[in-house]
Amino acid sequence: MNDDIKIKKILRSISHFLVIFLLVAFVISCCTMLFVTLLSEAADMTLTGDVLNAAAKLTLINVVFLSLLLTVLDALRRKFTVDRTVKRITDAAKRITEGDFSVRIEKTGDEAFSQIIDCLNIMAEELSGTETLRTDFIANVSHELKTPLSVMQNYATLLKSPHITEEERIEYADAINGASKRLANLITNILKLNKLENQQITPKCETYDLSEQLCECLLSYEHAWEKKGLNIETDIEDGVTVMSDPEMMSLVWNNLISNAVKFTGEGGTVSLSVKNENGYAVVTVSDTGCGISPEVGKHIFDKFYQGDTSHATQGNGLGLALVKRVIDITGCDISLTSEPGKGSSFRVSIKNEGL
Repeated sequence: MNDDIKIKKILRSISHFLVIFLLVAFVISCCTMLFVTLLSEAADMTLTGDVLNAAAKLTLINVVFLSLLLTVLDALRRKFTVDRTVKRITDAAKRITEGDFSVRIEKTGDEAFSQIIDCLNIMAEELSGTETLRTDFIANVSHELKTPLSVMQNYATLLKSPHITEEERIEYADAINGASKRLANLITNILKLNKLENQQITPKCETYDLSEQLCECLLSYEHAWEKKGLNIETDIEDGVTVMSDPEMMSLVWNNLISNAVKFTGEGGTVSLSVKNENGYAVVTVSDTGCGISPEVGKHIFDKFYQGDTSHATQGNGLGLALVKRVIDITGCDISLTSEPGKGSSFRVSIKNEGL
């Protein structure tokens, strides 16, 4: 392999020399013929064969010398301005293919190479971030899977005991059932998020009644809010229509309403409103729950992120990540206003097709 590379380099050097030789020979020959012709005419001289032969030999020597000199200079130029940069780029590319995404290449004075280097540096940075996310994702999934599996295993072991009462048996069975539901919900959300992030699910937009959809989503949590004695406040305009994917947007509303009910204490208030504002349908889901600090708010849409450890048993940190992905895919906008101890308010804006 090395011998082939050496042979290719030698052949390339010879080809460069021949190209430069022909170019220099042509230029010098033309210039010499023009100079000699004009000189002979001006001096009224007759050029003999010996003079022409001597001039031709001298011209050939000059051509060979200049060709060699230019070839050497071109080789040095390529070595310092091209080959070194190409080697740095190829070495960095090899390290990236081997999984080292910390590689960064210093820019050169050449604009074309600088553009290539910028692209490689950006690619390495993006791959590094993706690798970090992948590692974190695997770690988080492993943890989230381990928790319900441990619960199921422990309670299943307790169920084997012949001395448990009927009430304990029902309690343990309910615990296993709850853990299995949590596990199933986690896997479902992971699959949904994976399809959304890989764009295997594309929006199927249609014009539909957003007001009606919000009412249906809210009513589906009636049992949960009644169990906690929550106050439900609604301000839903009739006939607010939008052009979007109703199934995807239903995922958004269900997650936001579910979180509002979940994280609001007994006797608290959950509010839902939809209004037409400047050509947009604006949906607001608010609660009087524990609230979110500014630091937590920065990461609230990250996968598996749970700012309050007291909520760890109530979710897996994928709901809002799904919401954010749907919002991005459908071209909507979402914002959060929150204050610790006073509650949170999510505001979603959708282009209104009813105006």
